[in-house]
Amino acid sequence: MNRDALEVIRTRRVVRAMTDEPVPRDQVERILDAAAHAPSAGNRRLQRFVAVDDAATLRVLRMVSPGMLQRPAAAVVICVDVARAAGYGFRETSSGLSIDVGTAAQTMLLAAHALGLGSGPVTSFSRAAVGVVLNLPAGWRPELIVCLGHAAAAQPPPVAPNRRYSWRDLTSWGRLADDDVDDRA
Repeated sequence: MNRDALEVIRTRRVVRAMTDEPVPRDQVERILDAAAHAPSAGNRRLQRFVAVDDAATLRVLRMVSPGMLQRPAAAVVICVDVARAAGYGFRETSSGLSIDVGTAAQTMLLAAHALGLGSGPVTSFSRAAVGVVLNLPAGWRPELIVCLGHAAAAQPPPVAPNRRYSWRDLTSWGRLADDDVDDRA
């Protein structure tokens, strides 16, 4: 499927309910390939991906991930290689590491949508439990899970009101006046 990038961005939605239809391995690989091209601080590639499509492992991941409302057919756990990051001088709390996770995640979400799949990010999970479930190496810290699957026909309502914001609603040009800052707070 070849879709205009801006159209993919405009139409992507978080999918919170998925069918039990499997996701072909080649589609997961295409999503991972896209993520490998996401921006990365200094092109250091300090994030690591763990792809899961085994139903039993996915069930256990759901047990330790209260934020995983969907029942995905596949998932990608985005980890930060903290030991490697330290070798480059990054502190564990460096915002650059989180930004790399975010750009990889958003790239995966867009790639999944472009392929006709549903996806959704999950940040509510036990890092320690996910590390044990996936037998992660020391120094790999799980940061975000991208759930992948086929969207169910019925979706739960969004948590926040379903209002679409335009760029105009979210943008100020140039330096803000003091009264503009008070209005935006």
